[in-house]
Amino acid sequence: MDIHERLKELRTKAGLSQTELAEKLSVSRQAVSKWESGRGTPDIGNI
Repeated sequence: MDIHERLKELRTKAGLSQTELAEKLSVSRQAVSKWESGRGTPDIGNI
């Protein structure tokens, strides 16, 4: 399982939307979407 698949799995298990997760991490919803689609990876500080 790749990191983008794992991120999405954990977010949905926690019952969070992309927007809610983004708010908790102080990033944009677009960043979360990018991470989950595999088009980018989070900085180590966000992990």
